[in-house]
Amino acid sequence: MTQRQKAPVLVMVLKGYPRLSETFISNEIELLESLGLRVRIVSMRDPREAARHASVYRIKADVVYLPDRILPALGELLYENLRAAADAPAGYARAVWRMLGQLVRTRRSATLKHLLQAGFLCRRALGPHEAVHLHAHFAHSPTSVALYAGLMRGLPVSFTGHAKDVWTQPPRKLAAKIGQAAFVVTCTKANAAYLRQLAPNGTPVYAVYHGIDLRLFDGDRADAPAGPPWRVLTVARLTAKKGLDTVLCALGELARQGFDFRYDLVGEGEDRPALLAQARALGLADRVTFHGALPHEAVLGLYRQAHVFALGCRVLPNGDRDGVPNVLVEAMAMGVPVAATNVSALPELARDGETALTCPPDDPAALATAIRRLAEDAPLRERLVRAGKAAVARDFDNAANTQALADIFRRDAGAPAGSFAAARQGAP
Repeated sequence: MTQRQKAPVLVMVLKGYPRLSETFISNEIELLESLGLRVRIVSMRDPREAARHASVYRIKADVVYLPDRILPALGELLYENLRAAADAPAGYARAVWRMLGQLVRTRRSATLKHLLQAGFLCRRALGPHEAVHLHAHFAHSPTSVALYAGLMRGLPVSFTGHAKDVWTQPPRKLAAKIGQAAFVVTCTKANAAYLRQLAPNGTPVYAVYHGIDLRLFDGDRADAPAGPPWRVLTVARLTAKKGLDTVLCALGELARQGFDFRYDLVGEGEDRPALLAQARALGLADRVTFHGALPHEAVLGLYRQAHVFALGCRVLPNGDRDGVPNVLVEAMAMGVPVAATNVSALPELARDGETALTCPPDDPAALATAIRRLAEDAPLRERLVRAGKAAVARDFDNAANTQALADIFRRDAGAPAGSFAAARQGAP
């Protein structure tokens, strides 16, 4: 048996892989592998997306797909779960007991589905004598599956919490998951503070920003010619928490003031029809371009042309909110001044008057003022751009942040903790 075969395995449980909207996860996996960690991917569904980012093709990890519907795969699921129960009767019984308690509380069929997926995972993704640590991305269903699998096989489990998965779960349910975890990682300081409050037993909670590839978003752009028409840019999923209706209202106010602009909106989502209708109602149809989803290369071109990057994030009634959107980091890295709202974790990067201009959510007039100031006040714009690029370089370099994450896995992952310590850069 080779040294690589003996190395412990970090089994990453994901909702879907690969996904264009989750490039930060594929980048993380690629970098973890480059640092010597052996990774295996378990995906709860195959997104079947035609386009893939380049990092996906550089990942060496095997991928195991779980059945994402019970009935079509019922025979296969039951067969593998019977074998999982035979392999570890006591552990499987503990998982079933916990599932039944959860099922009584929630009365959701997904609870049973997660148990069956966990049994399938144990049989198809775990070798009989491997040293394994289970790590889930997102605190909802992937963590549920990982925790059931951990109970079945007596394996340590950790998870990374992001945004919606953290803030829309009932606190009691999230606290229970934290209590079962060896440690928790999250992508903002605001998330970390909240999760530490919920931790019932002092589970370590680490804040590690995703960051971006600073070699790609290197700020080496040809500045757009100063002066009208001003180019305003947003890159975002077209969904309510991004506050794109606020951005459009702000632009409508600027149009009434005689401010000459063109607006580029990049992204797809369920709010596209409503936003198209709003742009027409505001008389902005000839100023706004809905680009849809674009590859990185095209987005980089729009960053280079932009005078201002605008984002109107808000907290939804169900608690859903952004962390530090990667597009905010990208814009600053590319030297585009940012006008944004001051909700959730955005001020961890977008600090008013220091690295950006910010305002309260759902305030189109304030956002309009910020956009206009950034376009027309050259000294202000230059000062904020310099500070923003410095903040990104200091805190949001994904290579440095993934190194910090790898150090967490080496120190805290495995049973006993520290089993991954030998996974060093350049290890076979």
